[in-house]
Amino acid sequence: MRIVRAMQISMCAAVLSVMFVTVAKTDAWDKKTVVTFGDSVEIPGQVLPAGTYVFKLVNSTSDRHIVQIWNAEETQLLATILTIPNYRLDPADKTIFEFDERPSDSPMALHSWFYPGDNTGQEFVYARSGEINRQN
Repeated sequence: MRIVRAMQISMCAAVLSVMFVTVAKTDAWDKKTVVTFGDSVEIPGQVLPAGTYVFKLVNSTSDRHIVQIWNAEETQLLATILTIPNYRLDPADKTIFEFDERPSDSPMALHSWFYPGDNTGQEFVYARSGEINRQN
C-alpha cells in the first residue's frame, strides 16, 4: 500500500513539474519587451515617435525572426518586420537595443534587439537609399 501511495505522489509531482516548466517557457517564448524611447526612432518602413512600445516575436515555429511592434497597451499593431539573426559573444543580463547613427536631422535607426540572456538577437534590415522595388 505504501508503494502505491509513493508512486501516486511521485507521479503527481512529475506532472506538476512538467506543468510548471511549460509555463515558464511560454513566458519567454515571444520575448515580450516593453521599451520607452525618449526621442523618435526609425524602424524599417516608418518612424516611431517618442513613447512606449511593446516588441514581441511572432508565435511561429518556422521563423523566429519576425518582430511585431505594438503600442503600449498592445491594442494596436504598428509594424510587423522580418529581421535577420544577429549574434553577440556574451549574452547580456538586460535587454539591449543597438542603433545606427543617421544625419542630425533624422532620428536614430534601430539596428538590433537582444533579449536578456540571449546571444542571438534580431537585426533590422533597411532598404538602401535609392533602392526601388520592382515587380516583374
